[in-house]
Amino acid sequence: MTTEASDAPVLNRQQIRLLMVGLMTGMLLAALDQTIVGTALPTIVGELGGINHYSWVVTAYLLASTASTPLYGKMADLYGRRPVFLFSIGTFLVGSLLAGLSQNMTQLIITRGIQGLGAGGLLTLAFTIISDVVSPRERGRYQGLFGAVFGISSVAGPLVGGYFAETDWRWIFYINVPLAILAIVVCYHVMRLIPFERRDHSIDWLGAGLLVAGVSALLLALSWGGNEYAWGSGVIISLFVVGAVLGVLFVLQEARVAEPILPLRLFRSATFALANSALLIIGLVMFGSIIFIPLYLQIVKGASPTRSGLLMLPMMAGIIITSILTGRAMTRIGRYKWFPVAGSVTLLVGMFLFTRLEVTTSLWVAFGFMVVIGVGLGLCMQSLILAVQNAVSVRDLGAGTSSATFFRSLGGSFGVAILGTVLSSRLTSGLADRLPGAIAQLPPQEQAAVAASGGSNISINDPATILALPGPVRAAIQGAFVDALDMVFLTAGVIAILAVVVTLTLPNTQLRGAGPQGATGGADPLGGEAPAPGGKPLTRESKEEAAADMEAKSQTMI
Repeated sequence: MTTEASDAPVLNRQQIRLLMVGLMTGMLLAALDQTIVGTALPTIVGELGGINHYSWVVTAYLLASTASTPLYGKMADLYGRRPVFLFSIGTFLVGSLLAGLSQNMTQLIITRGIQGLGAGGLLTLAFTIISDVVSPRERGRYQGLFGAVFGISSVAGPLVGGYFAETDWRWIFYINVPLAILAIVVCYHVMRLIPFERRDHSIDWLGAGLLVAGVSALLLALSWGGNEYAWGSGVIISLFVVGAVLGVLFVLQEARVAEPILPLRLFRSATFALANSALLIIGLVMFGSIIFIPLYLQIVKGASPTRSGLLMLPMMAGIIITSILTGRAMTRIGRYKWFPVAGSVTLLVGMFLFTRLEVTTSLWVAFGFMVVIGVGLGLCMQSLILAVQNAVSVRDLGAGTSSATFFRSLGGSFGVAILGTVLSSRLTSGLADRLPGAIAQLPPQEQAAVAASGGSNISINDPATILALPGPVRAAIQGAFVDALDMVFLTAGVIAILAVVVTLTLPNTQLRGAGPQGATGGADPLGGEAPAPGGKPLTRESKEEAAADMEAKSQTMI
């Protein structure tokens, strides 16, 4: 077992809460921007033009945030958490402001890339920073709140995006500015109390370049495959080959340098390797399947994009409540293994329940299925990140935490590509079987109207057009879509079996740190008594002066 310093600096309850407010605000911004733009994209394209570059608005953000995540973890280990976190949120703020000012699609794509560059740090550094001030055993209750942030953003994103699409889409980006400033002010002052000792180092710029280039090639292949280019096209195959070659070169580079971006020695730990593998699989299942549920609500149930986001509340409630309760339970029990095991099994059950989805399935039954998936995700996500953190030493905490976020995001990219291909293939064959007979039932005039709206090439990404079609054609498309969706969830369920197997092989390691009655370096964010003090004194400034100064600023900000 690795050792982690138990001499984390002690923050009082108010300072812990302020730090959590700043970190959760930053994480909310990054998570929100993954979902808020999609609802408003048609409106944005209508004003700025550039329909041919439509998908790049999302792809640029995904590329920048995913590829930069491992770099932020290593930079935080080398230079300290505060400057790196402030850089990431400052970059996100600038990107948001410039995105709101964009006058054409090219400017928007570039500024979305800047946003993504900042978001890569926000999504991983929050877990690292809170790990500096609480022991692994106390950490669960805090990271459970981070899991709740992801649940909130998944619902709030489509709702807020839909609202601003109807008023002024530029406020989708401008709204980030005051929230980012709040996070900067809070974290700047509170994080002064967290000491950091810089160590001699040399940055592996070559490894960083190989990692970013390799991940970018892989993500482009996954994003373009089946959309911009056929999976067997020369472009997609070349991107996969380039990504694989650069990945091998990255591993060789990391094996020979003194300060690797992602230390390969960490994978010698069974817990570290298995937990990251589980995160990759669960990310694949989660992102690759639940993104199709809103489409079901829109195409089959006739919900608007905004309302479909609201109808996802049962799943998000499951994630939020279970994340918080799981975090508190891990703190009390002192072990983590059986939470991801239970979560993987629950997720597996949820996927197979969704294979029973039909056109006539009531919303209440679908809500029940959503709750099951939400509970499974709430049990898995934060407990696996905590397992990774518990398996690494303090000097590798940033790199270890960022690896967990990176593998989860990478799994999501694979999931969207793999399960999207399953959906597309099954839907194409289903429409070929159903549509000709449905169209033949229509009068000639209506047949001409259906042909004018796309005929057999109608896109499922345009639910409004599908709902406006004549009854027999609409029913044929809905039936083919639900059949294809059942196959998507069946495939996701089979993959989820791997997650169950991997989590079962996790070592049942005890979390480092004392229990709730005597943990070091943390207070209960939900209102419990602060743990017994026990940290090392601050070395760079007087602890008493810093605490007094922080107390005054805390009162002012509150």
